[in-house]
Amino acid sequence: QVQLVESGGGLVQAGESLRLACVASGNIWSIAAVGWHRQAPGNQRHSVATWSRAGGTVYADSVEGRFTISRDNAAKTVYLQMDNLKPEDTAVYYCSMGVVRVGRPYTTYWGQGTQVTVAS
Repeated sequence: QVQLVESGGGLVQAGESLRLACVASGNIWSIAAVGWHRQAPGNQRHSVATWSRAGGTVYADSVEGRFTISRDNAAKTVYLQMDNLKPEDTAVYYCSMGVVRVGRPYTTYWGQGTQVTVAS
């Protein structure tokens, strides 16, 4: 089984930065895609930053130039550096990983979410 655990969320003031981390555990042969997504109260979950072997890196327009997604394949970890945070960035942030395991089909796993709150 693969589990993703996020960390790094918290309460910050507008203009400050946070760095989220998502660590995968389990027997993973290859990571083909990673992503960070967020869901604010009353809204649907949507992607803010994704990377895949096929499509490269994609950012939502609302975070372009402020957020940076990166990954450490050896550590099975994906990061989201968030700079110049705004109150509208307040949400629960979820990570995802599309992985290949030996003898198993390609599967996307999700973390449990971490709260990010940006005060004005």
